[in-house]
Amino acid sequence: MAVLLVLTAAAVQAADRDRVRAFLNVTGFDVALESIKLSAADAPAMLGVNAQDFGASWTQLAHEVFDVELMKEMGVDILEEALSDEALAHAAEFYATDLGQRLVEAENESHLADRDEKRELGETLIERLKAEEPERVAILDRMMKAIGSAESTWKASNEIQIRFLMAAADAGIVTLKTDEEGMRAMQEERKEEGLESIRQGGLRGSALTYRDFSNEELEIYAEALEDPLMREVYDLMNAVQFEVMANRFEVVASRMRGLDPGQEL
Repeated sequence: MAVLLVLTAAAVQAADRDRVRAFLNVTGFDVALESIKLSAADAPAMLGVNAQDFGASWTQLAHEVFDVELMKEMGVDILEEALSDEALAHAAEFYATDLGQRLVEAENESHLADRDEKRELGETLIERLKAEEPERVAILDRMMKAIGSAESTWKASNEIQIRFLMAAADAGIVTLKTDEEGMRAMQEERKEEGLESIRQGGLRGSALTYRDFSNEELEIYAEALEDPLMREVYDLMNAVQFEVMANRFEVVASRMRGLDPGQEL
């Protein structure tokens, strides 16, 4: 998806590197970047195989490619050029508050939680909330819409998959039955289903992540997320996270040659 970023006039006064690193820490975005390493397990599944099929070398490869410090530095590289001082200061000010730091702590825990367990617990919780506290579900939905999570996640996840499969094909790992245009067409056919799945998954995750916060606190958060400067920050952070992830998947594909004899997708 190339870098999903457009450097506007607002980013001309870019933030310096030390301030960006501090920003990552206070907002918890450093942990969001760290959590990309968990997605390494998805790579073999995209090729229709199990990670164990690649042998013991897969673990080492994933560890090297999804190196946490490297991914954080990649994030800093992009944000240093694209994040305006105004947006950085605005977001850092909110997340430095008592509520902001509690939110960051909860979000950091969620980023690194076991995905299967989080899905199961979140499903149980959101079903109860839908039946007993629909107003809370509405607040969670408002928060998700404020950061454009469903649409941006759908576009980015599709782009990551395409970039990974194309890189795997170039590396001789797989033989594709269709070209890039064909893959995009198939994705578009499943768009509505995909968006709804992402939305429901987001509600499950949010219900669990913010379970210890009151409705009033979440309304404050929703209002903060709806601020134009905060939306600018989230658009940028989402773009950075997905770009780093796509880049790492492409590198994995290029280095998987020889780990698997290849198969047709």
